[in-house]
This record gives sequence, structure tokens and C-alpha cells, in this order.
Amino acid sequence: MENIAAIDSAKREFGSTVAIVQARMGSTRLPGKILADLCGAPMLQRQLERVHRATLLDRVVVATSTNETDLLIAELCKSLGVPCFRGDLNDVLARFLGAINEFDPEVIVRITADCPLMSPSVIDSIVQSFFESNCDYLFNTLDPTFPDGVDVEEIRVSALRALARLGTDTRERERVTLGIYRRPEQFVVRNFTGDPDLSNLQWTVDSPEDLEFVRWVYTELFYTNPNFDLAEIIELLGENINKSRPDSDSRRNLALDGLNTGVMQH
Repeated sequence: MENIAAIDSAKREFGSTVAIVQARMGSTRLPGKILADLCGAPMLQRQLERVHRATLLDRVVVATSTNETDLLIAELCKSLGVPCFRGDLNDVLARFLGAINEFDPEVIVRITADCPLMSPSVIDSIVQSFFESNCDYLFNTLDPTFPDGVDVEEIRVSALRALARLGTDTRERERVTLGIYRRPEQFVVRNFTGDPDLSNLQWTVDSPEDLEFVRWVYTELFYTNPNFDLAEIIELLGENINKSRPDSDSRRNLALDGLNTGVMQH
């Protein structure tokens, strides 16, 4: 396998900004999905290739659990030359803080591993906007305009440490940033908006149907342009309207149902 971490050497410095890709094998709806094949490589590898193409990140790391089932993730990361931190399965906030202690960033970009259509250009736009807005937290789906599956959160490490000191509840420990957007009176929270509004599109891999859709996109685009981005996917869908997956097929943030999500529109 290609050592995709070598791409980091070509990036310019832009503060201490580390992307943490949150990964685990134990999905309840589609177990093992992040290692499903996408054009000859595991889905997680394809996503990491895309995240590494963002130019304003200083480093990309994977945060997985110490559970035996997640050893496969650690082994994949090792083969790719991508740093991997292993921590608590359920206390994901503690896992992130462990990765932060190891890699010492000032700012982190949180991405989940079930988004293989992640956009490098959107990551860069959010990183740029974050440093221009002087906020604690910037997210592009507090009031969503991007497809579900192009979700990018940027958080100041000092804010995440402050959150951890509040003795947050189990849901907040599991959801990492839930406690941030629940507390807009304490943290400076901003939404990143895109144009046009594409929030009706579902690109996260949560089901076999989602995986089938993503495989179709990769088959159509990857072999002729492995660096395809958001614009190419939208053009492809414009030419194949029947292939588009609306959010009604798999509703955004279903796992947050019944929770107080603060300023997040849910």
C-alpha cells in the first residue's frame, strides 16, 4: 500500500491543526463498514487519502478504540504510515483528549470515518474560516447546507479541555462536541454555510444502500480522476438524477434523536 502520510511533507504550515478521524469497527447498522472495499482499497484508506489532500492541515491521525476488533484499524494505519491513537471505546471525548496529549495540536478538525466522499476543499475552507472568525468551534452542519457525509468540525483544544472539566454526561462523552454546541453562552460557536444548499443529500455510509451508492460514485469517478471532489460528484449526480440519495433515505443525525442539541438544528 502507498504510504499516504508522505503527502504531509508537501503541506505548508498553518498553525498547529490536526485532523482526527474517529473510527471503529462496531457499527450497529453496518458492522465493519469502514474496511469495506472501495475500488480495491478499504473505505477508511480512501477517506484518509481524501483528508490528506486538504492543504491546511498539519497532520492527520486516526483515533480508534483499544477493543480487539479495532486492531484491524490500527494495523491498516500502520501499513499506510498514518498515526493511530487507541483509547476508550465509549468515552470518545477521553479518546480525543488522549490523541491531543500525544500530538499536541492547538486546534483539531473532527471527522468521522464513515464519510468516504469527504471534501478536501471543504476542509480547507472551514480551516481558513475558523482562523478568520476567532471562534471556539466551527461546524458546517449546525444549520446544514452540505450533504450529510461532508461533515467537518473544528474545535479549539482549550475549549475541548474546558468541556472535559465540566463533568459532562455520558452522551456528551460519547458525542465529543455535543457539550460545546449545547453551551453557546460559554463557547463561541459558529456555523459554516455553503452555497448552494445541498443538505438534502445523504452521502454518509450507514446502510448497505449507502455503501452501494458510494461504490457507484467511486466507480464512475475514481479511475479517471482519483482526486475528484465535491463539484465532480454534484456534476455526476446532475447527469444521473435517479442515483441521488435524498436524506429521507437515511435521516441526518438520527443518533441525536431525543437529545438536547443546543444550537444545532435537529
